[in-house]
Amino acid sequence: MIPNAIQSYLRRHRVPFERYAHARAVSAMDLVDSLNVPGWRVAKSVIVLADRQPWIVVVPALTTVDLRQIRHTLGVRTARLAAESEFVDHFPDCETGAEPPFGELYGLPVAMDESLSVNERLLFRAGSHEEALEMRFQDFARLEWPLVASFTQPLSREKEGAAYGTPMEDSGASA
Repeated sequence: MIPNAIQSYLRRHRVPFERYAHARAVSAMDLVDSLNVPGWRVAKSVIVLADRQPWIVVVPALTTVDLRQIRHTLGVRTARLAAESEFVDHFPDCETGAEPPFGELYGLPVAMDESLSVNERLLFRAGSHEEALEMRFQDFARLEWPLVASFTQPLSREKEGAAYGTPMEDSGASA
């Protein structure tokens, strides 16, 4: 179930949204399969530590975060995937691994891959592995004012399942 805090946040800002119940889906690709939608329609939140500052980085489900590009875009010295233990406390009402892209609500900055800005609507997890949320891109941008830039690379199926394994430094490895 989508946490009440998220629903209240969207209603308070008068952002219309649709909820989609689905079979339990832990990875972004599981969500794509469960909802039977094209992968480019699903946005996933990846938590990145940029000079130790956590960021919510929103990318299409079919891609991974290019940590070198994140480092360059944010103007930081280091960028790596955060371990779950490093961000779970930021999202107390969410299931681990189902972090929503609402940085304003959870006190984190948001960066979004520019490829998502061509979508009229965004479909993403909102704190639950069994329910997704869809809203207009325009409403999301107005609500969150994300930093929009290009920082993804195509996803390989092997990497997708290990998205939050061992945190990787900015060594050219992708998230």
